[in-house]
Amino acid sequence: MLEPVAGGNGPPRAFLRVGGMTVARQQLALAQTLQCERIVCLAQGMRPELIELQHAAEAAGAKFHVIGGPRSLLGLVTAADELIVLGDGLFASTRDAASLLEQGQAVLVQPIEQGLAAGFERIDLNHAAAGAMRIPGRLVEQIAELAPECDAASALQRLALQAGVRQRPIPSADNAQVFWTLLSSEEQAHALEPLWVRQRTGTDTPLGPSQAIALLAVRQFGPALLHAGSGAGHVAIGAALLAAIGLGTGWLGSASLGLALCAFGWILRQCAVLLTRIDGRARPTGRALGSDLAYGLLLDIVLVVLSGWGVASVPWQHAGERFFPAFMLVALLRIVPRIMPGRWTAWLEDRALLATGLATAVASGAGGELIHAAAVVAAVAGIALSGLASRLTRP
Repeated sequence: MLEPVAGGNGPPRAFLRVGGMTVARQQLALAQTLQCERIVCLAQGMRPELIELQHAAEAAGAKFHVIGGPRSLLGLVTAADELIVLGDGLFASTRDAASLLEQGQAVLVQPIEQGLAAGFERIDLNHAAAGAMRIPGRLVEQIAELAPECDAASALQRLALQAGVRQRPIPSADNAQVFWTLLSSEEQAHALEPLWVRQRTGTDTPLGPSQAIALLAVRQFGPALLHAGSGAGHVAIGAALLAAIGLGTGWLGSASLGLALCAFGWILRQCAVLLTRIDGRARPTGRALGSDLAYGLLLDIVLVVLSGWGVASVPWQHAGERFFPAFMLVALLRIVPRIMPGRWTAWLEDRALLATGLATAVASGAGGELIHAAAVVAAVAGIALSGLASRLTRP
């Protein structure tokens, strides 16, 4: 983390941001994926970004060291260790880099034309470095014989190749799904960002309306939110607040407005899930935000309560009976998607779509009848689909 950004002004290029995450944090995510026990950063003194990196590493159970030169590695690496070396400014997909480095000791390389054009170091006539390697720790001892101001990564790479460590090629740059870049300027980071966001938010499964809206919003505004520090956690809090405000609005007598607020809350929740994928930093909240289960269950309860408050009551009706049709509808919509074809699952699980439908039914004045009818349709569909599924799977 010594090389400055292009032009020499500004912080080290290890702290360039792509999708709100620094290059250094992406490298730390790779190190954690490879289960590294010790993180060593070459840097000129502590910076706030390094302190943040230290906290993240130690929270994951790794030891963290900052050293000013390569000779300081002599007291940190033993001959029995293996060393993962990541080049200054290397921004690579965690999945692709981990799969290559998990295969064993190697110096990662790429075709010379591809590597030189991207700013990587030449190795020989046909290959350029790829900015990452996995080498035996015993090679570090030879750094004592080199000049104190030598480039650590370049020196270790040369020592590894001289010791016979094999070369392993990285995927071709023609593959749009592979990110393997040596960032050196803000312009490069900004140019990479849209492609990075699209990859992190891509999915092969059909999307429901809320997921499609959230995807468009996150791809448009997500990087700006992450750069500003308003990450997935802030958006998730907003989603929870909308659900709470919706419940309060229904209590005050406007159930349809409360249901509409819940619909917006569900879309915000989907945005939070997508932002977590872009951010990609290893932390407990990321795992919690990646699941809709808890928020979905709580929102279902709010939808049932608001629907019960919104339907007209009759004198002989028990108070609990007002909530029963909405409860049955929501319960069936949790069961039926499990036996439905995949392309319809996202629609049936879309709580913004359900909240909008309930709000429309309540606002029409015939909420009770319409919710009853919807629950009956869901029940009939579940019975029909379960029968079809049993016939298709019968031996």
